[in-house]
Amino acid sequence: MGEGYPHRMKLSQLRALVAIADTGSFSDAALQMDLSQSAVSHAIATLEEELGVILLSRGRQGAVLTPIGEQITEDARQIMQSLDNIGRKAHLSKGLTSGQVRIAAFRSVATHILPEVIQHFRQKYPGISVAIDEYQHYNQAEDDLRQGRADIGFTYLPTSPEFEAWEVLHDRYIILLPPSQQPPPHPFTWEELAAHPLILGPNYDGDREYIERHLARHGQHLQPAYMVKEDSTILGMVRSGLGASIMARLAAEPIPEGVQIASLPNPLARIIGAIVLADALQPPAVFAFLDTLKAFYRPPLGHETTDENTSTSSK
Repeated sequence: MGEGYPHRMKLSQLRALVAIADTGSFSDAALQMDLSQSAVSHAIATLEEELGVILLSRGRQGAVLTPIGEQITEDARQIMQSLDNIGRKAHLSKGLTSGQVRIAAFRSVATHILPEVIQHFRQKYPGISVAIDEYQHYNQAEDDLRQGRADIGFTYLPTSPEFEAWEVLHDRYIILLPPSQQPPPHPFTWEELAAHPLILGPNYDGDREYIERHLARHGQHLQPAYMVKEDSTILGMVRSGLGASIMARLAAEPIPEGVQIASLPNPLARIIGAIVLADALQPPAVFAFLDTLKAFYRPPLGHETTDENTSTSSK
């Protein structure tokens, strides 16, 4: 090793660096690591002293990695991933008595599908913990699997051949309308939908992209009057009469009292699937969780298949 090589680096210092890079601040990193902010600050200060470089710029915008800080953080992430791999290989030899299942899912799955499945899984395997990362876009769950940050992901099917997938359910999209004395007309037309201010998710939302592709296929380019991140906020706005929305039924549950439901003029449903990396070494706990999930969602529940489902293979 060359002269001046930092022999005294500690894993706790590298963990602190990665946590700050992920959260953007010392205080949030401290909460994530369940440490005091002063402990995290001391870990970074001593690491910078041992390395002889500044890793983080501190300012009003929070903690920002310097160029050398970005390079070292990437190496630190690889070290953390290697440690996780060591731990996971050890857990493989322990069967189903201990370990962890890491799940990446978008919001409606995390809210409406996973809780009951996890409850039954934990009753059967109390020694195995479950960690959930919840995302706005289903593609982020796929990225977590690719990067080794999750064992099981939830996405829209069909998906990439790099994943082994199981169909969970078909979730039909519906139109949500403000309360009214008169029921919505049936069938509901695009022109009738265009008469309402439209409330949709932001541009980066996975469902927003999915809905807009569907509209474009049928020559519709509805301009939203409001772009709102949270489903619950959208539902509240519809209930208050501010406009209409298009939402997957699962995401809309529980539908507020008074909000009316209409079918899309051209039906659309998302096919929700569970995925793992194909040909990857999986611990027994992952297969046990998938078996629990399949027991709840076989055959697919919820909504019938439409021709529209099979024509949405592109992402």
